[in-house]
Amino acid sequence: MPRRTLGGFAEVTGTALHNGGFATVRLGPGEPGAGIVFRRIDLEGTPRIAARIGGVDVTERRTGLAQGDVRVETIEHLLAAAHALDLDDLAVDIDGPEPPILDGSFLPWLDALESAGIVDAPGDPAVLQVAEPFTVQAGEASYVVTAAPSLRITATIEWDHPVIGRQSASHEITPAVFRREIAPARTFGFMHEVEALQARGLLQGASPEMAVVLSDDAVATGDLRWTDEFVRHKIGDVVGDLALLGARVHAHIVAERPSHQGNVALATAIARRAQRSDPTSLDITRIMQVLPHRWPFLLVDRIVEIEPGTRIVGLKNVTINEPFFQGHFPGHPIMPGVLIVEAMAQVGGMLLMDHFDNANNKVVYFASIDGVKFRRPVLPGDQLRFEVDLVQFRGRTCKMRGQAFVDGKAVCEADMMAQVMDR
Repeated sequence: MPRRTLGGFAEVTGTALHNGGFATVRLGPGEPGAGIVFRRIDLEGTPRIAARIGGVDVTERRTGLAQGDVRVETIEHLLAAAHALDLDDLAVDIDGPEPPILDGSFLPWLDALESAGIVDAPGDPAVLQVAEPFTVQAGEASYVVTAAPSLRITATIEWDHPVIGRQSASHEITPAVFRREIAPARTFGFMHEVEALQARGLLQGASPEMAVVLSDDAVATGDLRWTDEFVRHKIGDVVGDLALLGARVHAHIVAERPSHQGNVALATAIARRAQRSDPTSLDITRIMQVLPHRWPFLLVDRIVEIEPGTRIVGLKNVTINEPFFQGHFPGHPIMPGVLIVEAMAQVGGMLLMDHFDNANNKVVYFASIDGVKFRRPVLPGDQLRFEVDLVQFRGRTCKMRGQAFVDGKAVCEADMMAQVMDR
């Protein structure tokens, strides 16, 4: 099963929903293995923002990403179309912070992507396979996630409005089903909310052609495309927000009152609980080629995700055979907290080394570790998942933020500063 990208280019223009600006988006082939990447061509240096869950900084009525001071938001419709088409790599050049809203549905983006032609790309796609069921709660949104051979989304929404009421729908997400059952469904809003939202800087470009607009008791903008168009659109939003995982998702998701905030929490939980097959992962042999540590102090078993210059995820399998269990509470084995932090630092070191072409001639020295918090003990049989984000990199000095999880639950966090030195 090869990766997929675009064979050509497509251009989409129009007015952005929230900032009201006129925007042009050019869709084209992505770099193999890079995933979906936004490029702000209106800014000096054409800064890039990877469409990944770690970059989310806004979820109110849209999904937005930030990389430092560079932002792009209201991207969920484009991402939904790309995810439904199994596009693994995609370059999105945009001349502003927000793409056009078009008719408020996913269909114009689907049409544009397909018009550019979809082709196979080098490498294998990343896949997230849910093995054990789990639940996610975020505000009013709740989700039940179970194993499935592909992606299926079942959603229920409820509004105290005569046109909406309580609606439910369930669809397997394939290109054909998405086009037929989901893509034409438009976003929706209520007339009584417009003034307050515009006062807060939202909906600056809103018009009746961009959404289904509801008065107190009816649709104020023509006919619905389906009587349950509202829940169909919510399913599409879930598809779009899941694209931030940078992988094809195999799971059945049952969503109650889904929202962008909830969808991001859902995606984060899937990233931490599902089994990831990723061609960019590094095994212990590759790790030993980069890190100078050896037994019994090499505390990283596998790197499962790398976003160069941005983020890294590594694993440590904790067994009763660890040498530290012989002397650290031998009658009640608990992994020493200092070694959890050390393992996190080693994962961070892998991210820094990835920045240099001659990594074999470099070594990482940690200058400070602050804000360390331990949330729960780590026991034999646990698998530690370390997520380390690069906060700042100047010269050879960097700041990183690390978190450790077991079964999706936080066990440790820390802020780290390190320097890369010549050996």
